[in-house]
Amino acid sequence: MKYTPEKDSLKQHEVPEWFHDAKLGIFIHWGLFSVPAFAAEKLTLGESQKRGVDVHMKNNPYAEWYLNSLRIDGSPTQKYHKENYGEDFSYDGFAQIFNEEIKKWNPDEMVDLFKKAGAKYVVLVTKHHDGFLLWPSKYPNPKKEDYYASRDIVGELTEVVKKKGLRMGFYYSGALDWSWNPNPIKDGEGFRINGPSEIKYTKYANNHWYELMDKYDPIILWNDIGYPPNTNVYEIFAYFYNKHPDGVINDRWIQFHKSEFKHPKVRHRDFATPEYRMMPDITELKWESTRGIGYSFGYNKRETEKDYLKPDELIRMFIDIVSKNGNLLLNVGPMADGTIPELQKKAIIGLGKWLEINGEGIYGTRPWKRAEGKTLDDINLRFTQKSEILYIHLLDKPQAKNLIILSITLAESKNIQLLGNKGDLMWKQIGENIEMLLPDSLFDSAAYVLKVY
Repeated sequence: MKYTPEKDSLKQHEVPEWFHDAKLGIFIHWGLFSVPAFAAEKLTLGESQKRGVDVHMKNNPYAEWYLNSLRIDGSPTQKYHKENYGEDFSYDGFAQIFNEEIKKWNPDEMVDLFKKAGAKYVVLVTKHHDGFLLWPSKYPNPKKEDYYASRDIVGELTEVVKKKGLRMGFYYSGALDWSWNPNPIKDGEGFRINGPSEIKYTKYANNHWYELMDKYDPIILWNDIGYPPNTNVYEIFAYFYNKHPDGVINDRWIQFHKSEFKHPKVRHRDFATPEYRMMPDITELKWESTRGIGYSFGYNKRETEKDYLKPDELIRMFIDIVSKNGNLLLNVGPMADGTIPELQKKAIIGLGKWLEINGEGIYGTRPWKRAEGKTLDDINLRFTQKSEILYIHLLDKPQAKNLIILSITLAESKNIQLLGNKGDLMWKQIGENIEMLLPDSLFDSAAYVLKVY
């Protein structure tokens, strides 16, 4: 169909099957903030915000917010910056260092790692809140000269991602651009008023989105925080869908500022994007949980192994998300030269190895009639399904050979297989439960998947 820039037209768009099937994407936060690679706190977003927005902003655990933290007097970031770079060294000075470091970047190696992790799509931050561009735009920043990467990171990565069979999406910071506004966000009100509201910026952001779509042809539009006023973002959506009926758009396009220009409130989205959060149950709306492997999206060199997700934790989290109609957009924060830190690799390679054995219970599945369950010995379960096949995910290792799954009824004709193990398991229905006999020797795994077919 031909989409028009009205809500009634756009709401006819359905989430494409490929996005339901994919389950795992890789997010990349990489930019000038990767040079200092510093955030004082090592807390989850929720824990940080509980201390109050003002305290959170001054001690932001997100390393990609370095510039905002630097501008807040008395912040740990400001102290760190003065001690390590001197009082006269501006944030813009990181551009020269970054542009020298990215000469070492190998996009093929980066994408090979993502494939090894089992990812099906990639979302690259093309411009974060600091305003630095990762591509040579025809619409350069009017506030700062040469404020873009010396390599076409967007173009080079997109080419390799598509060549290796993954899908490509772009993140863009729509509402915030600190190269246009020197005042830091210190509190909740700052989120609403900090974004540049002049029409010149709105045109700048619009031009970037159209340029990214026309030049690099993404299949995911991932805007952040919100979008500037005095424009109808449905025009962007319709243009994108008419290029890619199988494309998807996220939910962060709310236009905060009031103006005389009459545009619709943005309520259209293909999927929700809870950050460092998951859903308690199956949701009808498609969603994508987004988070870093540690506490930050941008690389924070202060984070140690204990601050990163262990492979087992990541695997169980991922299963829970998939069972509730979610995807996981797992972030990597490269160092300035594009290297993914070894501690981040450890988690995602562990996930990839698990998926090599158990991926059929993840990819292409849909939620079952319920997401959660229990065994008699209190092992947590998650369920997924694919056509007539049910997958039961055990989130811990059974200690007994006899496994009893509570509150499930199966037809007598069904077979049960343990993925990664040859042959079918013996099983029987006992009232409302099923009992099965596991192999004598059970291999070590973060989670075990039973295939009922």
